[in-house]
Amino acid sequence: MGIEPNTDGWTDGWLEDTRASYDTVAASYADQLRNLLDETPHEREFLALFAEQVRTRGGGQVADVGCGPGRITAHLRDLGVDAFGIDLSPGMIEVARRDHPGLRFELGSMTDLDLADDSMAGLVAWYSLIHVPDDEIGSVFAHFKRVVRPGGPLLLGFHVGDESQLKTQGYGGHPMKLYVHRRQHSHMAAWLNEAGFTVEAHKTLTSAESTLGGIVLARRQPDTQ
Repeated sequence: MGIEPNTDGWTDGWLEDTRASYDTVAASYADQLRNLLDETPHEREFLALFAEQVRTRGGGQVADVGCGPGRITAHLRDLGVDAFGIDLSPGMIEVARRDHPGLRFELGSMTDLDLADDSMAGLVAWYSLIHVPDDEIGSVFAHFKRVVRPGGPLLLGFHVGDESQLKTQGYGGHPMKLYVHRRQHSHMAAWLNEAGFTVEAHKTLTSAESTLGGIVLARRQPDTQ
């Protein structure tokens, strides 16, 4: 997969590297992952639970942040959720709009979400935090908390582990240059709690999504007076 350990200067230009890498692999990435949810029943269970929580709280818009080619956005729509996608990569947005005509996809970054306060009924970041450096996670979660309504659910997917590795090739052999960060559930829970979320469920599993993946379902804590 073209992954090698390296931690020197990994915070430098990470947004630009992430955007350029996924622009390069957008079409092949979409082809390889198009039917991946068919092979991941536990992931589908969490997505269904998230969708149920959104619906039982009255519905509303849900942001799929780091949506890539839109497969999770489309699945959420199939579950009855008014979901739309946001991604850093213009190439990914182009593929998402091609593959899922009629759905809404926008360019944007989780580091600076262009969404109104308390405007989202829920938010999903499905394996899209894996390129965000540790020192940026708190800021990203603060944006998530700002835009999600009090009591609204947050669903995260990520790789479990302790190391950061440089990925130089992937998805059909195309060149890439971006870091893949693996985290422990305890670290994710601490960051979420600090940002104003409460973890309600979590799971570690091996599947077609990840050799060791983590899923966290959290809820935005109510504002205190």
